[in-house]
Amino acid sequence: MSLHGEILRCQTCAKFLPHGIRPIVSFSSTASLLIIGQAPGSKVHASGIPWDDPSGDRLREWTGLSKEQMYDPAQVALVPMGFCYPGKGKSGDLPPRPECAPQWHDRVLAELPADRLTLLVGSYAQEQYMPDTRRLSLTERVGQYREHLPHRIPLPHPSWRSTIWMRKNAWFEADVLPVLRERVSQMLGF
Repeated sequence: MSLHGEILRCQTCAKFLPHGIRPIVSFSSTASLLIIGQAPGSKVHASGIPWDDPSGDRLREWTGLSKEQMYDPAQVALVPMGFCYPGKGKSGDLPPRPECAPQWHDRVLAELPADRLTLLVGSYAQEQYMPDTRRLSLTERVGQYREHLPHRIPLPHPSWRSTIWMRKNAWFEADVLPVLRERVSQMLGF
């Protein structure tokens, strides 16, 4: 059975997922861009398509990716910290299930090219894959993006809340986004 098939049959978090199991992940051994996000939201859970919501629209705008490029697993791996929708909490979606990344990420990442660009979208991905920056705020981590080039770029989560954050941090659009688009273009050859 393929790794993707194993993931689709996963039952590890079943008792914690009020909306059922529906792992949403996309990858292949040729994907030179890896986007690690948080976990699918309710719209993505319903459609089964990663980043199929306004956050995905904003992320595509930030990266310069078309829908066709983003959803081509030969080019782009979409691997959230939690593969299934965790449900709603008091102030938005619940965090990704903590069992998912330890169970699957190493195996998925082992299938990807070693020389890839990884976009770490949001605090959960950054805390996992940039543990030396845990003491920093998301704003500080993103502000120090150059320290992680050429292979990683930390980004805020592209939810509607990011528009407020971007207004307070105009340097993100002026400084980070052009570098992000350039690195994505280099990796994908467009």
